[in-house]
Amino acid sequence: MDAATLRRQLKAQMANRALIYLEAYDTLASEMGAERAEALLARAIYNRGRAVGEAFSAFAPGDLAGLRDAFIGGLPGGTEFFKPEVRRCDAEKLEIKFHDCPLKAAWLEAGVPEGKLAALCRIAGIIDNGTFEAAGFTIENRTWRPGETGCCNLHISPGKAAAGPTS
Repeated sequence: MDAATLRRQLKAQMANRALIYLEAYDTLASEMGAERAEALLARAIYNRGRAVGEAFSAFAPGDLAGLRDAFIGGLPGGTEFFKPEVRRCDAEKLEIKFHDCPLKAAWLEAGVPEGKLAALCRIAGIIDNGTFEAAGFTIENRTWRPGETGCCNLHISPGKAAAGPTS
């Protein structure tokens, strides 16, 4: 199978993941409200991120350059799908701005309105909080909001962060 076919299939799987998040969110929101649905999904996805984060723990507490290389080097589809821009990488902070996201693109294609889109981006983005906190770093993830361009903007610093989201 050629590389272009594999990229198309990977992008389709990411879109499928996005649509599963949307269906789960809509189902939970109809039963218990949007706020509770977001909290529950965020907790589950954060926990999944914690499991992923173990792979990056070798870089803790402060090898931000090593973390940058390992994280960006492991992005599904390489840099093509998320278009990461490293805005800063020094001893104090690693900042990565993502200019694209196949999940967000799938939600836009599905006609998700901006308010719900922002909630879905927060939900999906919490995986990064779990990942980097479990690895031993502090993170602030500024997910997409209406009126902004691109997607997540990760601000990662050395050291352990507090526990994840609560419901």
